[in-house]
Amino acid sequence: MRWTLKPTPNTITTTALAEQLNIPTKIATLLVQRGIDTYDKARQFFRPSLEDLHNPFLMKDMDKAVSRINTAFEREENILVYGDYDVDGTTSVALMSSYLLSHYSQVATYIPDRYAEGYGVSYKSIDYAHDNDITLIIALDCGIKAIDKIAYAKKLGIDFIVCDHHRPGSELPDAVAVLDPKRPDCNYPYDELCGCGVGFKLIQALEQVKGLPVKTLIPYLDLVATAIGADIVPITGENRVLAFYGLEVINTLPRTGIRALIQNIKKDVLTITDVVFIIAPRINAAGRIKHGLHAVELLTEQDEVLAQEMAASIESFNAERKDLDKLITVEALEQIKFNKEEERKTSVVYQENWHKGVIGIVASRLIETYYRPTLVFTRSGEKLAASARSVKGFDVYEALEACRDHIEQFGGHKYAAGLTLNETQYEGFKNKFEEVVSSSIDDRLLIPEILIDSTLELDEITPKFYRILRQFAPFGPGNMAPVFMTKNLIDTGYGKCVGASEDHLKCTVTQKKSAVQIGAIGFNLGDKCSLITNKKTFSAAYSLDLNEWNGNVSIQLKLKDIQE
Repeated sequence: MRWTLKPTPNTITTTALAEQLNIPTKIATLLVQRGIDTYDKARQFFRPSLEDLHNPFLMKDMDKAVSRINTAFEREENILVYGDYDVDGTTSVALMSSYLLSHYSQVATYIPDRYAEGYGVSYKSIDYAHDNDITLIIALDCGIKAIDKIAYAKKLGIDFIVCDHHRPGSELPDAVAVLDPKRPDCNYPYDELCGCGVGFKLIQALEQVKGLPVKTLIPYLDLVATAIGADIVPITGENRVLAFYGLEVINTLPRTGIRALIQNIKKDVLTITDVVFIIAPRINAAGRIKHGLHAVELLTEQDEVLAQEMAASIESFNAERKDLDKLITVEALEQIKFNKEEERKTSVVYQENWHKGVIGIVASRLIETYYRPTLVFTRSGEKLAASARSVKGFDVYEALEACRDHIEQFGGHKYAAGLTLNETQYEGFKNKFEEVVSSSIDDRLLIPEILIDSTLELDEITPKFYRILRQFAPFGPGNMAPVFMTKNLIDTGYGKCVGASEDHLKCTVTQKKSAVQIGAIGFNLGDKCSLITNKKTFSAAYSLDLNEWNGNVSIQLKLKDIQE
């Protein structure tokens, strides 16, 4: 691991902010690092408000989208709400369909089959719409590159409204409205919304036209917060506001389906981290193992008993998903070793019978062992399909762009993408991808980085300090939980390896010339136990959290790494 200490901001700015807010200078430093350098910005950060959301009509084509939906109501047209099979897509469909159905009855939903139709808008879905006299499709979390398919729909008399957040290609689809803050000619003030976030802006606009305030839409924000967490978009700007209020809904009055998913979780307050690791994988499991429509049905179900039955089914899908990704990860690691590819700058593996629903997870697992851009391929019909994952600081989407001569189609983000190609293209692509990455990646990016916000002395960790720090939440990209570094630590003598396989490190630390003692836990740091024995001094990189044990609550260091 390489430790990188963030630059210290301007001392005059941090001192002035600390005085204005009556907070420790270290807290003011953390705020300024996040671009929060005035009293007003700090107020907005610590007190997110729905009033801070932008006018949805600032988004290009929003007026056209609203007009077309209202026309569909007036003409009594059939509307199809369409979305991808992942968490962002299924929450988007649940949000849009449940909102429309609260005003209008002629609304159907459609999630493509991951295996029969693949990602994005499919010809099969357009034929389904045509067969069922549907004349308007609202596509969420997909559609920005569906040029041919949307043209096909137009010939059949079907209009499209696209609500997407992926990067557009050189051409936009010929839809009635294309809502995507990343389109080059869109001047919307915030372009990091997820697909569900773009869908939310559309229903906000529909409410605004009726003269209703955005607070009427608060019950939908549990879905938006779930999508924000699952899609790993920055939790800044509008996303911070939407996630903040969405978490309040999840923790106070979540929709029946989400309540059924979390009923056995023994936590008083769920965080974005819990959304990412508890709620999102279960919603995702439906599309990975069975069909994404199961997730939509759960998220829109209002009957408590039925929701619990659906949640139990999804729990079984999730258990199957876990078994599959463990098995495939082992096979993929064996393939890398068999091919003697441990020293490459990329991991590209393929086996035709790997389950398409878990290859993205497997790609992330491989990065835990070989920290480098990774693609996992499987067979999908007559093509090969892959999920790509990247390491921090490297744009895998751009790397795929450079390999486009060896790819049928691809789409995605800087750190995650999907693609398909013909089997005859596989070896050529694999070699080209290695060539592109090898020639463009900074070798330092191939070593996992711990980005440290600030140094900290143990006696600075006070209840007030931690209380203010907790108000930085919700945490996520763009606003990660602060990481600190403390030097000259000494174990008080009771440090040990814990866990069934003694994988984890537990100790209580103090600092030279300090009376403060504080507990510490380091998951998967058991192999570093020797660094703290015999009163050796060491440095630690850590975040802060609470340890609850036998009714006692104390602040502890959550170790990320330790060094001599």
